[in-house]
Amino acid sequence: MNLRSPAFVILFSVSLIAAGGNMALQSVLPAIGREFGLADTLVAGAFAISALMWTLTSPFWARMSDRLGRKRVMMIGLGGFIGSMAGFGLAATAGLEGWLGAAVAFTLMAVARTLYGLFGSAAPIASQAYVADRTSSEERTQAMSLLASAQGLGTVIGPALAPFFVLPIVGLAGPMYAFAAFGAAILWVVWRRLPSGDVVRTPSPSGRMTSEAGKGLWRDPRVRDYLLYGLMITGAQAINISVLGFHIIDEMAVGGMAASQAQPFIGVAMLAGAAATLMVQWGLIPMLRLQPADLMRWGAGLALAGNLMSVVAPGYFGVVVAYAVVSMGVGFARPGFTAGSSLAVGPHEQGAVAGLMMSLAGLSFLGPPVIGVALYEWSEPAPFVANSLLLAVAVAVCFFSAPLRRGPPDLPERDETPSKSTPPASQPGPEGNS
Repeated sequence: MNLRSPAFVILFSVSLIAAGGNMALQSVLPAIGREFGLADTLVAGAFAISALMWTLTSPFWARMSDRLGRKRVMMIGLGGFIGSMAGFGLAATAGLEGWLGAAVAFTLMAVARTLYGLFGSAAPIASQAYVADRTSSEERTQAMSLLASAQGLGTVIGPALAPFFVLPIVGLAGPMYAFAAFGAAILWVVWRRLPSGDVVRTPSPSGRMTSEAGKGLWRDPRVRDYLLYGLMITGAQAINISVLGFHIIDEMAVGGMAASQAQPFIGVAMLAGAAATLMVQWGLIPMLRLQPADLMRWGAGLALAGNLMSVVAPGYFGVVVAYAVVSMGVGFARPGFTAGSSLAVGPHEQGAVAGLMMSLAGLSFLGPPVIGVALYEWSEPAPFVANSLLLAVAVAVCFFSAPLRRGPPDLPERDETPSKSTPPASQPGPEGNS
């Protein structure tokens, strides 16, 4: 698959809009919670059901992407995203304008997020499997890195655009309406322009269907440690993201700034983190041509350093710099464990492993955000200390786990030698994917 082709641009846009919408929502959620007068822990906990649904449905959508085709499942996921964002916006508007009580409005917002939990994982699973179907082993790491960078770019666009959509009539709900409209536009493009996701997939050696071959894969020694590592990384990231908005609101409140006025400062912090992620995924990874094992080591180490900085560097600028360092670490780590797990299994298991990787997103936002915000309410440094301990374990796993230390096995059909047409690595963006 040519990573500069229109098809890959469409897949990139799907991940971009989904990540942008979710981060735009994440950037305004603390201010909405404070406007409603709700406890910070309740704001984080109300969305745990969405993460639970994401986790439970990810394996299902992985199987459906094998049966129905990648494109159809991608469209289902986009439809869920659009309905969730629009419903969340309507409920938020009703609460902020006083049409509904805060408790009722927030309950409806949680229901809208549950809709996203049910259907939202379908699009990224299908996108990842679509790319895996059409890339050689030689291209896989860079292809997954570029696809993951769409999420990084989305985290730039979401918080950066969110303040511009906080308008007099729609207020803090404006970003949700905007990204629902963007999602509808991308859905139309996928429907009309994306080639069919149906390819001939190699059956398993046992002759079983793909959906059956992938069952129990989470226990498989080939991918088990990648999943463990990924869960620790994404769990720590979820804590950082969930605490960030409240942390900045409280830092700015020292100078007398209201929660709603702190919104641009939250956006700047998220923008800094996203820019750091893109620097890694668009610049450093292609330039250094790191393999999954190296990506995971650098990722866990930098994320650990960022959380330690959060403990010792108070103030708004300290918060921003520490969050950027954490984001750099995640920028290395995510394509590392995603590509590593994909390379560790055969062609007939790509849909299943994509589902497992997407399940991590749900699991990481199931308990960690609630725990992190509760720790933050107890003591400001507490969530960052807890993250530091968790990430120290992730670093240790990189060096003591045999599968992670040696990287994916050298399968007989795999040729990872760069082709003669591979351009110099000094150029930005993915290299050698012609």
